[in-house]
Amino acid sequence: MSALRKTAWAVAVALLPALTAAPATAAAKAGTKDEKAPKPPAVMSTVGGAQLGRPGTQVRLAAGAPVLPKEVTGRSWIVADAESGEVLAAHNAHWRLPPASTLKMLFADTVLPKLSKDQQHTVTRDELAGVGVGSSLVGIKENQTYSVHDLWLGVFLRSGNDAVHVLSEMNGGIPRTVQEMQEHAEELQALDTRVVTPDGYDEKGQVSSAYDLTLIARSGLQKKDFREYCATARAQFPGEQKPGKKRESFQIQNTNRLLTGDFGVAPYQGMAGVKNGTTTLAGSTFTGVAERDGKVLLVTVMNPASKEGHAVYKETARLLDWGFAAAGKVEPVGELVPPRSADTGSSGGSGDSGGAATGDSDGPASGGEKGGKDGRDGEERYGPDEASAASRGGTTGAGVAVSVAIVALVLLAVAGFLVNRRWPLPDLARRRPRR
Repeated sequence: MSALRKTAWAVAVALLPALTAAPATAAAKAGTKDEKAPKPPAVMSTVGGAQLGRPGTQVRLAAGAPVLPKEVTGRSWIVADAESGEVLAAHNAHWRLPPASTLKMLFADTVLPKLSKDQQHTVTRDELAGVGVGSSLVGIKENQTYSVHDLWLGVFLRSGNDAVHVLSEMNGGIPRTVQEMQEHAEELQALDTRVVTPDGYDEKGQVSSAYDLTLIARSGLQKKDFREYCATARAQFPGEQKPGKKRESFQIQNTNRLLTGDFGVAPYQGMAGVKNGTTTLAGSTFTGVAERDGKVLLVTVMNPASKEGHAVYKETARLLDWGFAAAGKVEPVGELVPPRSADTGSSGGSGDSGGAATGDSDGPASGGEKGGKDGRDGEERYGPDEASAASRGGTTGAGVAVSVAIVALVLLAVAGFLVNRRWPLPDLARRRPRR
């Protein structure tokens, strides 16, 4: 037996008692004693591992691992290694809940590769007619021409349902786009997800889960344009073209407060996307990706019960802090499975979700955090910084971006991890703060 194998075996034996300890479940959460609050299903999907199908908090702490933060009140959340796919901890990971505008990640991952970013399109009245009342808007006008690049900036930065509808029509229409999104979700093994609208607007039966949203984000981050858009803090958007005058533009800002910062929320070091949403039915939802010291983590938080301001961002930051501190000190409780077409024998399950659809869904709103009609909450509006581009080796003020730790992958492979259990992110540019 080689010296490396002997050392690994000795370490494994020493840690065995801690690694085989029963998982922590249903830990008491600060400020969540409302007996009327919905309860997670007793049986949920086991995609990614049986433990992820259990209600309550799932974590296996090894020696020296930090305890989970107490100030996390999301109905569902997950902390995962974006590269290896290991799930470090989760809480009701497969609970099918309204996703709010985080569903736009699936829309982008499905449609973005199909349209050239340089393509120009003149918007018609019919393309905007179906935008829901109270939707968040980027400000698209009929009879005005926009590039596909402009429209994607509207989707990612301002969560514009008007931009989603125009892009959907360019893709062949709303019904076709919804069908393709559903098919793509199934290809990704995001089996908790049911798509009714491409923008995530309130519709009965539209649901996803923290697990699925994390899978979807991981898939999107494989695409260079997706990474660039979701990491852009501010950009200029075309205004109305008036006869005889030069077309002006106005600044749009990313609604991801961990990327841009806001009163009470500091930009999170290493944050590089992905998408947030807020509606009456969904509450606040957020999926974020961040890099620190070569480690890339994905965190999704759905519907925090806490009354603190911007709770979804603060709870995400706490879970990211924990994940970076706990990396290498916890036994995974599951894994992010690869897409069906990329699966070469991963141990992750692929059974259908056991959680019933709740009938809830999300719907952004247009004017401020609680704007919009019909009682629908609005998407958050803020966040500035010039459009950022993630080029290899490039720098930008958007913060440190996602990057792949190639050395870590090699070491893990030497340690005996199966290659077919991994679906790592591509090599991404590492961003440094502007000095």
